[in-house]
Amino acid sequence: MNSNSSLSRFYLIGMLAFATLFGVLAFKSASPKPATFEYRQFSTIESIIPGGLGRSRVVSTDASGTTVEKELLNFYSLVGINFGNISNNDRVIVDKINEYTNEGWELYSVTTGVQSPTDSGKAGIFITRYLFKKAKG
Repeated sequence: MNSNSSLSRFYLIGMLAFATLFGVLAFKSASPKPATFEYRQFSTIESIIPGGLGRSRVVSTDASGTTVEKELLNFYSLVGINFGNISNNDRVIVDKINEYTNEGWELYSVTTGVQSPTDSGKAGIFITRYLFKKAKG
């Protein structure tokens, strides 16, 4: 093998290496910006006070910052637990979730809690918070 052939091969390998490096650097995308989100939440408060004496609600804030309440039915009537009321509440809550998702919000987390002022279990509330997020854009 003569020196011209070796030199040509060296240049060819060098040019291929340079072209490969240039191609990788030229098409490397910039680091993506981290997504930023806005959040929206609504809460449900469901009473377990017997006899329908409690106040059950869906509480949300509209786009203008106004608090909006929608009535829910209490878990208990005078004769005990009322499964029709629970079914009604489920429909109202799912309708609210569908409203938010139809506006482009994604259900991000659900947090629940129970508050009972006595140990008797005959009074109290269930509260559930539904947090939604949407990419700013």
